[in-house]
Amino acid sequence: MTLDEFNKSVTTASHPPKGLDLALQALWWDAKGDWEQAHKIAQDNPSPNTSWVHAFLHRKEGDETNASYWYAKAVKPMAQGPFLTERDRIAAILLSDTLAGS
Repeated sequence: MTLDEFNKSVTTASHPPKGLDLALQALWWDAKGDWEQAHKIAQDNPSPNTSWVHAFLHRKEGDETNASYWYAKAVKPMAQGPFLTERDRIAAILLSDTLAGS
């Protein structure tokens, strides 16, 4: 799945496409406007990728202390800039990893 297909599915589907890992599902729900569902997925599944999404969600929420904790758990630097740019960057990397079989 490409980033464009991922983003298009947000506007055309009521649920994440089949086959998305949990981190991508959380990003999908956030893009859909359901921060709570996105957070529940990220919080309940603390892998490095969902920790990265968890960090993004707390940064978006405005809780930089909590975000910083989750960026550290994900071994990622604290992001700066627009939230949409960060969400697309995370999604693109995770989608690329999925295609590569990681």
